[in-house]
Amino acid sequence: MTWTRTLADYLSLVKFSHTIFALPFALLGFFLAVLDEGELSWRKFALVVACMVFARSAAMAFNRWLDRDIDEKNPRTAVREIPSGIITSKSALLFVVLNSLLFMAAAGLLNPLCLMLSPVALLVILGYSYTKRFTYLCHFVLGLGLALAPIGAYLAVTAQWSLLPVLYGIVVLLWVSGFDIIYSLQDEEFDREQDLFSIPVRMGKRSALLLGRMIHVVCGGVLMMILGFQAVLYPEFSWLCLLAGGIFIAALIYQHTLVTPQDLSRVNLAFFTTNGLASLIFGVLSILDIYV
Repeated sequence: MTWTRTLADYLSLVKFSHTIFALPFALLGFFLAVLDEGELSWRKFALVVACMVFARSAAMAFNRWLDRDIDEKNPRTAVREIPSGIITSKSALLFVVLNSLLFMAAAGLLNPLCLMLSPVALLVILGYSYTKRFTYLCHFVLGLGLALAPIGAYLAVTAQWSLLPVLYGIVVLLWVSGFDIIYSLQDEEFDREQDLFSIPVRMGKRSALLLGRMIHVVCGGVLMMILGFQAVLYPEFSWLCLLAGGIFIAALIYQHTLVTPQDLSRVNLAFFTTNGLASLIFGVLSILDIYV
């Protein structure tokens, strides 16, 4: 097996393309911090990106390692790298340890506060994988893990807490929790048979979809409040950030037109394509608004 094939297998293991969900919000947190600090450091930029990649890789690989026996029983997930034998269980666990150590090292190169908080971040993002074994609120723990992105990126630059990145973290928490409920509809019957916990298992497909819609309504409301608050704090922002918010909210609405309790065939379109584009467009336009 060539090294390129091995690399491709590990990138598939951690669904590297899904980094697009949280990375734009992390970069927005970074550039908000640059506005407050008044100085752009490409070294810190590279370290923030590295932290995102290492933390997410550790979390995803740990999830695949912990769920390997469950994934083997589920026809939808039996083809994943560990249950199919492409990557061994031991190799996946070593990959988790390596990425966790690299994440902590990168955090330590940023500032002492980031180093001190890095084990807490790992506890949240790795601990998520256990939650579907005991709580229906597992979707919100996943949302919390991704919500750390804008907060952590801001702390990487300033080593100080600020309200705005925390508010963006709340948006990410609500957004991710809502679309993860939609995504988990695919496994409702399997999760029930295996005594696993999820909102669809607890509430059924119809009520779970309704709850997902309600969460995204709140998410949209919080986002509009933030954009108004941001316009007061940062005169650098103008119409581009409002356009970004409008597109993001439109994407939230659109994804709920793709999935019904009777038709889950477009779940992947709602989950990855719509949300990936929403995050990318929102992040790019908001960052451009700082400099244009």
